[in-house]
Amino acid sequence: MFEGSIVKQSKAGQAGDLAIVFDQKKDKLLAVGLYDPASPIRIKLISFGKPATLGRDWFFELINRAYALRQPLFGTGTNSYRLIFGENDGLPGLIADVYAEVLVIKLYASIWWPYWEVLYPVLLEISGCETLVLRLSRQLAGSISSAVDGYGEKKPKEPSSDPQQKGKKTSFFDGQVIHGALPSEEIIFREHGLRFSANVIKGHKTGFFLDHRHNRQRVGDLAKGKSVLDVFSYAGGFSVHALAGGATFVTSLDVSRQALEIAKQNASLNTHQGTHQTIARDAFETMAQLHHEGQAFDLVVVDPPSFAKKESEVKGALNSYERLARLAIPLVAPNGILMMASCSSRITADLFFVSIEKEMFRTGRQFKLLEKTFHDIDHPISFPEGAYLKAGYYRIK
Repeated sequence: MFEGSIVKQSKAGQAGDLAIVFDQKKDKLLAVGLYDPASPIRIKLISFGKPATLGRDWFFELINRAYALRQPLFGTGTNSYRLIFGENDGLPGLIADVYAEVLVIKLYASIWWPYWEVLYPVLLEISGCETLVLRLSRQLAGSISSAVDGYGEKKPKEPSSDPQQKGKKTSFFDGQVIHGALPSEEIIFREHGLRFSANVIKGHKTGFFLDHRHNRQRVGDLAKGKSVLDVFSYAGGFSVHALAGGATFVTSLDVSRQALEIAKQNASLNTHQGTHQTIARDAFETMAQLHHEGQAFDLVVVDPPSFAKKESEVKGALNSYERLARLAIPLVAPNGILMMASCSSRITADLFFVSIEKEMFRTGRQFKLLEKTFHDIDHPISFPEGAYLKAGYYRIK
């Protein structure tokens, strides 16, 4: 609930205070939420039409329900998944990802500090993880030193024997190991039988992008005997699946040399016979250069970062997707496949697909839509604005 939609507030609130939303005219309970004075979304809703008591039982029921939805993944050679997907699983501003035996919780809002000591043991219990790492958004990490009433600070579990340390509090920080041991920042996990690494302390988000799991597997299924171009490859998720699927030659293209080193490492964790090369350059410039050199690939994957963080960026984002399609289509060999994806929540699926298909029509090449995919099962969507991921597979004749 945005700040501007609050007509009347009974008293000032602190981060995490329960907020009861009433319809004054009908004298009716509408929802229960947590008050967040630092966000324009002033009340983050957690219950609709009924009261809520945020104790262990409430958290256990909610998290166990989310865990049950992920059950089908556990029989697929996969031990990495998103256990909690923020608002879509009823815990706004909170992400919980599992990598093998390590649980990584990333907080985007201070509303959960008052419930932290109840919340994280439940997440550990249900996930069965042995180690817990805390990650914080930049905004939350920057404001943690001014936390109200000790929220965002944690008392040591055991009294210190050092007289100078007694009575002190240890502040939370990004990358903190809250529970268990973490011998290495790099965690090896499995995804549909393949091995990957995630840096759970310094890696982007929680260490890896789990949302494209099903698309990576699909690319692997399509890659046998093919040459593959993986654009915006980052840590090589699509590249690794393509190599394992029998691709003869895979090119990983990303502007980040560091990400490409991780891609090489991930490829080396798995058995394959294909050749893997990396190009550390701007994707737009390199795609144009590859076309100029007359190169073409049997399978081209284009999975850019989000181009639209806010409404004012939508037009520019659509232009970028259209430009990428113009650059990618000539790189697809005759009867090859183009997969284009978008993770921009501001760009609806309809807008995205219309934009890239418009560019296909302009090229004059015939194409056939093979399939459209959206979120994997560990990224459930419970409200329209929660949807962001979409991908289209096209055979270009």
